[in-house]
Amino acid sequence: QVQLVESGGGLVQAGDSLRLSCAASGRTLSNYVMGWFRQAPGKEREFVAAISWDSGNTYYADAVKGRFTISRDYAKNTVYLQMNTLKPEDTAVYYCAARGSSVIRTSSASYAYWGQGTQVTVSS
Repeated sequence: QVQLVESGGGLVQAGDSLRLSCAASGRTLSNYVMGWFRQAPGKEREFVAAISWDSGNTYYADAVKGRFTISRDYAKNTVYLQMNTLKPEDTAVYYCAARGSSVIRTSSASYAYWGQGTQVTVSS
């Protein structure tokens, strides 16, 4: 079992930055992929970014490529999502997720463990 707790959301203006954190507990994340997803009101949950814990390989959705960076801290068992140049369309609840495989996938159905989510609101 993996427990995930997100933090770092908030209300910012367009062009600002935020860093989300996802603290994992319950086991080490070796051979896991950690992902970030988001869900805006009235929309389906969508993939944002993922990182393979062991290799550090990353993958991003086109909508955030070049603006968001996913990273991990071994010592803290924590994954981060640095979000720069935020836009109003980035407004959503952001979820951290864990997948028990080293292969990155973008489908939410591929991830077994989920955090409770953190709200990010970007005003124009």
